[in-house]
Amino acid sequence: MNEKTSNAAPADGGLRKPCPAGTGYPKRPAAPAAAAARSAKGAKGARNPQKVLIVDDHPLVREGIVSLLSAEPDLEVCAEAAGAHEALGAMEQCLPDIALVDLKLTDGSGLELIKDIQVRFPKVRVLVLSMRDEGFYAERVLRAGARGYVTKEEGRHKVVEGIRRVLAGQIVLSEAMATKVMARIVRGAARADGSPMDALTDREVEVVEMIGAGLATRQIASRLHISPKTVDSHREHIKRKLHLASAADLTRHAIQWVQCQEAA
Repeated sequence: MNEKTSNAAPADGGLRKPCPAGTGYPKRPAAPAAAAARSAKGAKGARNPQKVLIVDDHPLVREGIVSLLSAEPDLEVCAEAAGAHEALGAMEQCLPDIALVDLKLTDGSGLELIKDIQVRFPKVRVLVLSMRDEGFYAERVLRAGARGYVTKEEGRHKVVEGIRRVLAGQIVLSEAMATKVMARIVRGAARADGSPMDALTDREVEVVEMIGAGLATRQIASRLHISPKTVDSHREHIKRKLHLASAADLTRHAIQWVQCQEAA
């Protein structure tokens, strides 16, 4: 084909509005060299692209991923969501092949969303894209049912590569994290050099995150759809596992831990 491509910015300044329901997002014309490099790989995919659902609480991040994937002929963003409830509703509508999920969502935890996806949409593969510490979360997301973990500090090509590898049935981790996971499997024991936080369940980690974010017991209960009494029970378990003497100690620990995760 002799169709010409252009690198010129769109007239609206680069922001693209979604197409009508069911039509997907418009594809941005690729540069001639990039298009030629992908032509063999993308020819088949362009006729039947793999559908991607983006789940992230930051609109600018979602826009950036849409822009990134719009240049990939074998991938198509079918929907976006800021929270878990919205994501599950979008899955019913567009039935994606893969969900790109952040761990911090507007209405809960990405970990719990991954578990829900495995129950309700077992054929949908999940790749986590997050700012949080891979060393702490990678194994948790794999146990929850995700197929990989990519940090947002990685280059754009790593995100696209990660999506394609997960769609191909592979597990995606950084080289360093993959080595750690394999070492633990070989040893057959929990790591002795890990953080005390490793002893917490996924739900207890969620409670620590919310305490560290300044949420009170009733707010945590509402966010997690559990009773305040259950939250109090989680607090007691967390204090015991982390060897914390009081609620004030737990609050200080939670704030420090959240700050460390955000700085990681």
